[in-house]
Amino acid sequence: MPRNLLGTALPVLKRRPVPWLLAAVAASLVLVVSLLLAGTVRQDAAAVAGRVLDGVASAQAAAREGNGQYASLWLKGNDRTLAERGKEVAAEGAEDVRSIECGTGWLAGVRVEGQVFLRSSAAGGTVEDTAAVRLPDCISTEARDALLADLGVQRTWPQPPVGSLEPPAGEYRPAYHLTPDQRWMNDPQRPFFLDGKWHYYYLYNADYPEGNGTEWFHATSTDLVHWKNEGVAIGKFRNGLGDIETGTAVVDTEGTAGFGKGAVIAVLTQQHDGVQRQSLFYSTDNGYSFRNHEQNPVMENPGAEHWRDPRIVRDEANNQWLMLLAEGHKIGFYTSPDLKEWTYVSAFERDGLGILECPDFFQLDVDGDPAKRTWVLAASANGTAEGRTTGLAYWTGGWDGKGFTPSSQEHQWLDGGSDFYAAVTWDDPRLTDGQRKASRHAIGWMNNWAYARQLPTDGWFGAASVVRDIRLVSDGGRPALVSQPTPALKSLEGSPEQVAPGTVTEGASSALPVPASGAFKLDLELEKPASGTGEARVLLESGGKAYATLGYDFATGKAFVARDGDDVAAGVSRAGLEAGSDKGQAEQRVGEYRKVRAAEARTSGDTVRLTAYVDRSSVEVFPAGGNETLTSLLFPPPGDRGAALTAAGGAVTVRGGAVTPLAGIR
Repeated sequence: MPRNLLGTALPVLKRRPVPWLLAAVAASLVLVVSLLLAGTVRQDAAAVAGRVLDGVASAQAAAREGNGQYASLWLKGNDRTLAERGKEVAAEGAEDVRSIECGTGWLAGVRVEGQVFLRSSAAGGTVEDTAAVRLPDCISTEARDALLADLGVQRTWPQPPVGSLEPPAGEYRPAYHLTPDQRWMNDPQRPFFLDGKWHYYYLYNADYPEGNGTEWFHATSTDLVHWKNEGVAIGKFRNGLGDIETGTAVVDTEGTAGFGKGAVIAVLTQQHDGVQRQSLFYSTDNGYSFRNHEQNPVMENPGAEHWRDPRIVRDEANNQWLMLLAEGHKIGFYTSPDLKEWTYVSAFERDGLGILECPDFFQLDVDGDPAKRTWVLAASANGTAEGRTTGLAYWTGGWDGKGFTPSSQEHQWLDGGSDFYAAVTWDDPRLTDGQRKASRHAIGWMNNWAYARQLPTDGWFGAASVVRDIRLVSDGGRPALVSQPTPALKSLEGSPEQVAPGTVTEGASSALPVPASGAFKLDLELEKPASGTGEARVLLESGGKAYATLGYDFATGKAFVARDGDDVAAGVSRAGLEAGSDKGQAEQRVGEYRKVRAAEARTSGDTVRLTAYVDRSSVEVFPAGGNETLTSLLFPPPGDRGAALTAAGGAVTVRGGAVTPLAGIR
């Protein structure tokens, strides 16, 4: 009788197999079959991908031969340019196909059975290892990664350090929003990318609240999330023309201004004795310091009361620089060959929106279709006549090199909240032209002049919104901008805690797992009640009391933010209802602050998704299916932070969700 290693007799197997042996054999067979099937599926997927990418290569060759240039394609993104310029690509068996071009080369990707394969003009053959694909010289790794994201390949981020998830110092100091280390910040200046970094400037007053006058403060970032304050780049009152105010910095790649190729040129408003002029400053150290142009101002005021905030863009189609100036109720357009000599060409005028400020001008493709490339004119405006507050209004239309023609006389709004103003937008020069026209970044000053100087922060004043990505989509026949948080914000995410599905009834509440830091992302999927009415509400709490509410009203199809219990709403502000202040004006400011802000976010299905970024003194709500976001400051009273889910006007079903802690950036 055989024995085991310990010398104990082993039982002789009977004719009936032992149950565990049957299970082991069955499991082995399943594993073998699974491996064989996986290999077969993998081979089949690779075969389909190879066939589709062969078709892309053939179509690109036809486009180049017939039109002298390559073309783009996105099966699920409404881009059919390659089919129009080259030929149709047979995509049977593929879940999606994406191809980008850069003038002298192209890159294509296909997703089959959840796998992504790539091919480029730089090397024949299909590659499954996306990092190993050989790229044409004119396509960057950032452009490749953006193509992969279009195909559903999401970048993964390491968990942030544990210490970064702790509450930041200071009662209201944000964890993940850019703020000045001390003193005052307001208008953002459009960032640019140079020498491996994003360079961003904001108006800064080192003498606030004792003194006036702003200057340009410099901040840098590699990911548009983590910012480093670098110091003042353009200081106060140095050339006798007055305050340094809002403008635009551009990289003069070809040296058109005469300060060398790659010089950074800033054209900005200076104001002295109430007269606004445009001055030029230049930098030869990548934007860290600037020199005054000796012939300033480069634009003398023609006698206008409002003549400020130059926004400069490069109009490549007409080989010129283009400037927009805020001129009261109109936007003036000027052109220049060299950033110094400017010629007035036209104006765009609109009444009913107060004094227009901080204009912007850019192109985007509607629904990602290059055939629907559209100009967007934007300006910070006052929406009081429409029951709104201040924010960013915009129009879509065409530009012929001299004038802007709107496709509709009606304006739209980018954000329906109380505190998104003086916004700027920009794209990433590392991407292809088509990718740059598909979406762009945006950031705004998170504040409101109605109460900006009466907020209860201590030692620092003002914050920037998170960077969001905007794109143009069809909306009832009229293009509209939609916003999403920039993907790099995922680098701040800790471990999420799930929100269990269930029904929330009116008068009851369910606590949400909010981190002690008070900085988190909230995702909720809400189901439409059978009655079609009812509100899902999230109560933001401090010390066990609700100080603000955000939610969704199924009857109106609107997301909303109400802040009727925080310190400012209660009149506790630095100069709010203090003795000696004008009580009437203080009460008016508090009344403006307490108004509920809402944005339409209708959904065609039975559910609606809400995503909210909550920080120590703000909330930014991104409702799925909505064109407008909701950005609002919040100043919780002292106490431990919390949140609860409740309902009003009927029960609301929660299909699920998550609360994700967000790390600090300081």
